[in-house]
Amino acid sequence: MSRYNAPFAGFLFISPWLIGFLLLQLWPIIQSFYLSFTDYNLLDQAHWIGTKNFRQIAHDRLFFNSLKVTFTYVLTSVPLKLAVALLVAMLLNRAVRGISIYRTLIYLPSLIGGSIAVAVLWRNIFGLDGFINKIVPLLGIAPKNWIGTPTTALATLVILTAWQFGSAMIIFLAGLKQIPAELYEASSVDGASKLRQFVTITLPMLSPVILFNVVMGVINAFQTFTSAFIITNGGPVNSTEVYALFLYKKAFGTFEMGYASALAWILLVIVAIATSINFIVSKYWVFYESEGGAAK
Repeated sequence: MSRYNAPFAGFLFISPWLIGFLLLQLWPIIQSFYLSFTDYNLLDQAHWIGTKNFRQIAHDRLFFNSLKVTFTYVLTSVPLKLAVALLVAMLLNRAVRGISIYRTLIYLPSLIGGSIAVAVLWRNIFGLDGFINKIVPLLGIAPKNWIGTPTTALATLVILTAWQFGSAMIIFLAGLKQIPAELYEASSVDGASKLRQFVTITLPMLSPVILFNVVMGVINAFQTFTSAFIITNGGPVNSTEVYALFLYKKAFGTFEMGYASALAWILLVIVAIATSINFIVSKYWVFYESEGGAAK
């Protein structure tokens, strides 16, 4: 093939992906931006109304409630999930017989994580007649409808997220494998305890991996939908109506597609700001070995 035809050949090879990106991603994004300034219900012609949707959102009590629920969910579920993932990764980072089997068995639930089947199972476990209520009396706790009580419903979703720690655990485990064993050996000679080693060696050396998991965890948490929709449908009294569920109800419940598009763009801005903050703050605590210290 002539070198002059090489660019054409390159575009030809990537054309399936390029066409899919333009038609299934870029065009819907452009359409969504346009619809956010319209009154559109899927059935009638979209009517341009300017910034009315955004001004209406600014006075929507349910919008601010969904923000409150979502931020509470993000700030509790992400740290808990990463803490569990790191703990399990450290337990599995051992040279013991059959460790690969244990890793596989522990990771298996993540293969079905986020599915409707898991959400239905979780709803049954924490329901009034669920498995949890058969255990808590042994701990001196009175049985209750955990997903039907406003003060505990969101906590069940947080616990579900923490239970789905498999992907973060695998990434942590890969990061732990990269930490030189000589560092632990030298610190042991100096009399450092396991806790001291964890604080001064493990966490700094693992900080880039922690940053990655934090960023991905925050982005995914802001978009959580399936568990809230299947388990509680936003109830009771909107205590679990996360942002994505609120957006869904506006789009396909009341068919306010223009309003929902405006909500989607607000969510994009929120996630972008949260991600930017994580990267800005990371220079104070993320350690890159090649730079010999915290990120500059």
